[in-house]
Amino acid sequence: MKPTNKGLTISPLKSFRRTAYIASLALAFCVAGCTTPGYPPAPRDAATTDYNYHIGPLDTVNVIVWRNPELSMVVPVRPDGKLTTPLIDDVQALGKTPTELERDMEKALVKYIRDPVVTVIVTNFIGPANEQIRIIGEATKPQILAYRKDMTLLDVMIAVGGLTDFADGNAASVFRVADGGKLYSVRLKDLVKRGDITANVEMRPGDIVIIPQSWF
Repeated sequence: MKPTNKGLTISPLKSFRRTAYIASLALAFCVAGCTTPGYPPAPRDAATTDYNYHIGPLDTVNVIVWRNPELSMVVPVRPDGKLTTPLIDDVQALGKTPTELERDMEKALVKYIRDPVVTVIVTNFIGPANEQIRIIGEATKPQILAYRKDMTLLDVMIAVGGLTDFADGNAASVFRVADGGKLYSVRLKDLVKRGDITANVEMRPGDIVIIPQSWF
């Protein structure tokens, strides 16, 4: 019986077909994994015109008590959200506007001085955790930013130094706490790399920007 080498060699045509099949599978996998997620586009306007800044832990405030310089001072807000000044051991500052904190401090001081008038000026802005902007994933410098009125996605990307070489910018998304945890798609590659200003959108307090890694 004449020996054969069946199973030991593969014809060039079969080898080409097999290579092409594997390549097509890999391409299909990458396309499926790298396309923009099926989230609705983020609204261009965030509707935060009535936004008021709220004091957060580690903010620095300048407390001025009119006609009482000995009670006036620059003081940090502690990690527990409270601050201490002369004659006031602890006053809750977390989550309050500067005006609300002024009224609370006046109520505490009225026991010691007549008709106290307090002015609170925030000089270092961090803000409460539920209003901070978080950027995670393939940003050059992932970090937490204090939200400010009229803040845009472009402002955020400038602050974090843009995208890494491995970022899939057009597959990025924004997790919007203010909308009950809804996810929106954003086109960071078009915005940052191509200068497409139509990809810019307004941010809302508490937004989380998620930048995935590209497959290739």
